[in-house]
Amino acid sequence: MELVFATNNPGKLREIEDLLGSDFRLRSLKDIGFEGDIPETNPTLEENASAKAFYIYNRYSVSCFADDTGLEVDALNNEPGVYSARYAELDGNKVFGSRGELTGANIDKLLRLLKDKDSRKARFRTVISLVLDGAEHRFEGIAPGMIIDERRGAEGFGYDPVFVPEESSRTFAEMSLGEKNRISHRAIAFRKLVSFLTEQRDDRSP
Repeated sequence: MELVFATNNPGKLREIEDLLGSDFRLRSLKDIGFEGDIPETNPTLEENASAKAFYIYNRYSVSCFADDTGLEVDALNNEPGVYSARYAELDGNKVFGSRGELTGANIDKLLRLLKDKDSRKARFRTVISLVLDGAEHRFEGIAPGMIIDERRGAEGFGYDPVFVPEESSRTFAEMSLGEKNRISHRAIAFRKLVSFLTEQRDDRSP
């Protein structure tokens, strides 16, 4: 089965290719000739994921899925949430450098806001929207944990260096891709997606 993943994020692509395995052919936006930005202007993760998936489906008529992920921190009233990828931009700071690299500004802002907070409880939440033959299907994954006060690890991306998942002493950035994919929010959501797609494929087989 061939699917388009509506993202330009190479980190996400690597994670999902590892999860999907050889039963599915994953295509990127670049593979189908789309190199622009998909608008993400909705107030919830669910609406953003849905809008991105339909944006590509309606233009290319391909089976497509999109995800939106947010870090929700208890002490910050579930911020940054839907604004996780551009949290620092809300204050006028650059999230990406001139070569497209992350500047670390999002983490800097998060740690600054949490400096005097007692609670460090947080969760990563991923919502996936799959558009298959024009119908939408949604899947959710949640990884609870906590925010530490300094960066640790060089793997992963985004807030991974300061997020320690429950029942672990290491941040996501200190884990290998395989280790992270066993417990991460995105992995949980995508396992639900893969299970659904496998059922769909089997049902269509002669």
